[in-house]
Amino acid sequence: MADSNIDMEKLFREYMEKFKKLLEDLPLPIVAKEGEMQEIMLPADDGVKLRTWLFIPEGIKGPFPTIAVRTCYDNQAEMLKMKAAAFNKRGFAFAVQWCRGTNGSEGEWVPNINERADGLSFMRFLANDEKVKNIGYWGDSYLALTGWCMADAVPDKVKTMYLGVYGCFRHVSAYKDGMFRQDILTDWAMSNAGKEVKAGYLESAAYRPQVEVDEKLWGIKLPWYRDWITHTDADDPYWKEGFWGDLMEIPSKVKIPVYVKEGWYDHHLGSAVRTWEALSDEVKKKSVFEIGPWNHAYMPCVDNQTMDNLKDDSQESPLLWFDKILNKEADTEGEIRLYRVGADKWDIQKSFPTSKKKEKKLYFSAEEGKALKEENSTDEIGISYIYDPENPIYSNGSESTFHSMQQNGSHIQPKMDYREDVLSFISQDLAEDLHVNGKININLTVSSDAPDTAFTAKVMEVYEDGRAYNVRGSITTLGYRNDTPHRIKYEPGEKVNISIKMWDIDWSFKKGSRIRVDISSSDFPQYSAHTNNEGVWSLQDTVRKATQTVYFGGNNESYIELPIE
Repeated sequence: MADSNIDMEKLFREYMEKFKKLLEDLPLPIVAKEGEMQEIMLPADDGVKLRTWLFIPEGIKGPFPTIAVRTCYDNQAEMLKMKAAAFNKRGFAFAVQWCRGTNGSEGEWVPNINERADGLSFMRFLANDEKVKNIGYWGDSYLALTGWCMADAVPDKVKTMYLGVYGCFRHVSAYKDGMFRQDILTDWAMSNAGKEVKAGYLESAAYRPQVEVDEKLWGIKLPWYRDWITHTDADDPYWKEGFWGDLMEIPSKVKIPVYVKEGWYDHHLGSAVRTWEALSDEVKKKSVFEIGPWNHAYMPCVDNQTMDNLKDDSQESPLLWFDKILNKEADTEGEIRLYRVGADKWDIQKSFPTSKKKEKKLYFSAEEGKALKEENSTDEIGISYIYDPENPIYSNGSESTFHSMQQNGSHIQPKMDYREDVLSFISQDLAEDLHVNGKININLTVSSDAPDTAFTAKVMEVYEDGRAYNVRGSITTLGYRNDTPHRIKYEPGEKVNISIKMWDIDWSFKKGSRIRVDISSSDFPQYSAHTNNEGVWSLQDTVRKATQTVYFGGNNESYIELPIE
């Protein structure tokens, strides 16, 4: 795997043409003309002036339902102007503010920590404007963060928020059992360092010790990035206090209806699920949680699937939501919308996570060429492989990649046992369709000769023609095994049980297909490559090879657990 050589300019042009068409085809009638942009430098509470754009419809009288957005990305300027024009024509005012230190706003750019105070100052300004009838907040990714971080304290004129591909539980988005999600957060740090970074991405992701990569390769010290990569424990005060601690508390305090939109292959899905769970029952009764077969950019990313019942509603859906609440002032009804991959249908539910009706277990077996079987074998067998951190398995078909966006999603996979450090297991043909809805879990009995290490699992559907496509994957470590919020001791050679938990999925395996599971120890750069040493990963500058052993049969409970309908 090399740094991406995709023609990004071509992709951007194609995206903008599609985006323009989506705005032209919005369903509400045109009732006004787009207004001229008014630019003001709006003082925040501490006096720092933030660049703010106001777009007021022409040809109709106010006050106007108003859409508000706060962003740090200067490359979104033209897209936001296009959105403002389209919404103006349909009777909405549109207001955009640039986060401090970005695109003409005063102050120093430091991610996250100023967004609540600055956002609330912006909301009060709009609420006090006599031309503003009411307000709906809209944003995806960091633009959703700027909404979530103030959602519990907005003025009464703010009636709803439409927030996508983000969640309020930052550690969930940053780590999985001690493994750092590099392909999103290292890439994001490089892209938002406050200066141009010319170093190669993969060179940066592989740099050791990672804590020095900012100064050594990027030419700038980023304390906030160093904080992310050195606070590994989920119960570390860094994640429980200050901005991140406050953010976790906000969903439970929200009073307005929210539309939460996610993708099965978005890197914030796990955090977004926790955020939805934290909302009060009263708010859930009037809110929507929607998960589609998308990546972080709402692009469908499940190959080899029919998707006739899927359309790009990334602009239409927010418009209709805001029209219902801001214009019609109608009540909303809570709903869970899950796209079922493989069946090309939307499952509509009243609650989430999905209540498991039953579970299907398939046991790993070393018999018959490494199989997944309905019953556990009586004989105990161990299979070993060597994991070398200097030769990691590169991410291909993943849940939380961003720089390597082309790898995110469900994609064709290599043949079984394609490397010596990959153990592939496969089931018999399925006698009927199998609807999996919920969290897949892989339970393994393992040992290692290292003081700490990682184990990965990837679940695939193998179709009748022999091609395999990933469904879900995940990772764990011996130091953070079994949901431990802080590192625990592992003695080399010790035999332990580990659980590799995966994010929710709604998927229909087809009759005649087979289920395949690959076990290994790396998935880079979706996750940092484990050095096989104990301690904080980002402080380590040496690696060692590890002999990993997985045990099957007898008293070893090594199996895949599928939540099925």
